Amino acid sequence: MAKTVVVALGGNALTREGESGTFEQMRANANAMARSVASLLRAGWRVVVVHGNGPQVGNLAIQQEEGAALVPAQPLFCLGAMTEGQLGSLIALALRRVGTSDQTRGAVAVVTHVVVNPDDPAFDNPTKFIGPFLSKDQAESMAAIRGWVVKQDGNRGYRRVVPSPEPVAILEAGAIRALTEQGQVVIAAGGGGVPVIRYPTGYGGVDAVIDKDYAAQVLATSLPAEALVLVTAVDTVLLHYGTPDQKAIHEMAVGEAEQYLETGEFPEGSMGPKVRAACRFLRAGGELAVITSPELVYASLRETVTELEGESGTKIVRVKPLIASA
Repeated sequence: MAKTVVVALGGNALTREGESGTFEQMRANANAMARSVASLLRAGWRVVVVHGNGPQVGNLAIQQEEGAALVPAQPLFCLGAMTEGQLGSLIALALRRVGTSDQTRGAVAVVTHVVVNPDDPAFDNPTKFIGPFLSKDQAESMAAIRGWVVKQDGNRGYRRVVPSPEPVAILEAGAIRALTEQGQVVIAAGGGGVPVIRYPTGYGGVDAVIDKDYAAQVLATSLPAEALVLVTAVDTVLLHYGTPDQKAIHEMAVGEAEQYLETGEFPEGSMGPKVRAACRFLRAGGELAVITSPELVYASLRETVTELEGESGTKIVRVKPLIASA
């Protein structure tokens, strides 16, 4: 029986650093992502794709506000749904262009609603970066004119930040599971999904952007999937990043990874959410979590660490296997 893998791709993979986010740029980037996914399909995996939307939803918010004099601006959670459709279409068409395996009937994008806790402290502490990079003067102007909260994003400039509550449940998990079992590649929980909270009268949207790595973990656990792959810009997780002792790590037991998180080895604004999502997935019964670049997704799932030393991503496993003595 085929195994299922959830692959989480960043919104920056569709609008890369230095790009303005034109349709042509995103289409070309989607083709590259689709080739990586197609390699897993050829190997017999069932694939669910989760993608980020930070650049795109922030850009769309600006367009909404600029056009508010002519048409009503929509709330942030609606923009999340819009980008799910936009980027889901891009990825689905890209998968059809690069071709799918004989075991796969097609690709379908599902607008996904993700339940969050209304009391989540994230609503009082916005941290999720969205939209373009701004100079300090531009950021201060936007904060004053539009009421944005802005923060510095590393050394690359300033960006708008919005609340990013923890995902609790995926409303469409059953439908996604059924589509996957039918051989469809499913694009789901795009941008972390549309955040909703439960009211006495039913579910309703709330303005926030959920971290796509955490949403991917909740979805992977719900299906359940055997593997979770968190795609990033680097081939491997780096220990002691930016110091003379920096080194790539190709495999960690979940306990090791959790210890590194406790000591601050993986910051929240960097590798922290990916490592934490991987650990949660494994603690909930997952078999394998991988953090790597698009180019090494297939290799990281196919081979052992020793066979791909220097070429694989970072695997996080429940328990590291014992190495037999010679």
